[in-house]
Amino acid sequence: MSTQNPAAGPLGKGPTGRAKHAGPAEAGAAADAIPAVDPRLLVREQGLAGYMNEFGRKLKAGDLGSVPVVLGLIIIWSIFQSLNSHFLGPENLTNIAITMTATGMMAVGIIFVLLLGEIDLSVGSVSGVSGAIVAVLAVTHGVNEWLAVLAAIAGGALIGSLHGFFFAKIGAPAFAVTLSGLLFWSGAMLQILGSNGTVNIDSEGVVGQLTTYFFSDVAIGYGLAAVAVAGYFLATFSDARRREAAGVPSRPLGEVLLRTGLLAVFTFGPAIVFNQYKGLPLAVVLFLLALVGTDFVLRRTSFGRQVFALGGSVEASRRAGINVNRVRITVFAIAGTFAAIGGLFWASKIAAANQSAGAGDLLMNVIAAAVIGGTSLFGGRGRTWNALLGVMVITSIQYGLALEGIATPIQYMITGAVLLATVVIDSVTRKTQKTAGRA
Repeated sequence: MSTQNPAAGPLGKGPTGRAKHAGPAEAGAAADAIPAVDPRLLVREQGLAGYMNEFGRKLKAGDLGSVPVVLGLIIIWSIFQSLNSHFLGPENLTNIAITMTATGMMAVGIIFVLLLGEIDLSVGSVSGVSGAIVAVLAVTHGVNEWLAVLAAIAGGALIGSLHGFFFAKIGAPAFAVTLSGLLFWSGAMLQILGSNGTVNIDSEGVVGQLTTYFFSDVAIGYGLAAVAVAGYFLATFSDARRREAAGVPSRPLGEVLLRTGLLAVFTFGPAIVFNQYKGLPLAVVLFLLALVGTDFVLRRTSFGRQVFALGGSVEASRRAGINVNRVRITVFAIAGTFAAIGGLFWASKIAAANQSAGAGDLLMNVIAAAVIGGTSLFGGRGRTWNALLGVMVITSIQYGLALEGIATPIQYMITGAVLLATVVIDSVTRKTQKTAGRA
């Protein structure tokens, strides 16, 4: 069957039956035409110079990534180390790493919500409820502690789902829903704890050892670092080979080796520091596992892509067939789950569940950790690894000021100033990206 255009005459002739011939200008343009090249492929063909040019182009376009927070962390550590030589000592760094896990876990959950362009103000009180549930069940009622932990985490997920339901199905603003949750669950925590207001937990139990257990054998710390580096290399190398076989841009071996080497520095370095004190903390291992798992979910699953899509445009996502309500409810359930997990770490830190749990500056620190780490308040941009960078900044400031005997009000003021600077940078970055046509 012929597929010839009916408007054309036979044998490629025009509508009048005369043969069509390309003019000199058209023939020259066709000869001089340059096929489009994927910019990522061009960068990799240029080697290191290409990457440096690409990095500079991204900075000019406002795509700063984690550069500001990394530079800020270096400056913070340098200042406090110059003021007190013990700041970067193994003991202080280990204490910082353990303390930041509770806030960091909660920040991981809040990042999912921020990616939607929403906010969850209830995570602090949900963490308090979690600690109260596990303490009352395990200590007061003698329930197996593992079951109590599962009940507390399930309770956090259920609370988050409830908030998501009112937001997604009923249409109530997330701010109002979670603000109501902040008040309601704070009252629920006080009710669960009862008249005493404090329930001490077993420091040798499951929850108690979350922040007190160390892998004292130095081989464990170095072994886990080696496993992480080897696993990253194998995954990255195999992914590059698959992309190369498919004919799409892929990382060359040199880049894979460079990235693996940098990862080795950031894994074996902390392992050396931890082994100089008590060993590898269990809390740090669990936090890193949470970061790896949630990063995989966001970057490698359809659910993660749907979360980013909703953060970009809800209407476009709905037109694309995404179940907006399901994603929203799931995201708030994730936030509630990690709030509950963070509450268990806080209960472990103080070896008790009390009325002050989830109060004070905890909520602000959780949100600040996510934002300072690089997650946008406007939605659609961020990674769960931002929680690690952000909470490192906040906890480092707190410990550094504490070593210098700086009063708590000054700590609040400095943390607030850092958060404001981060939000300003985020706003300026978005404007720059729009100007450059990248937003």
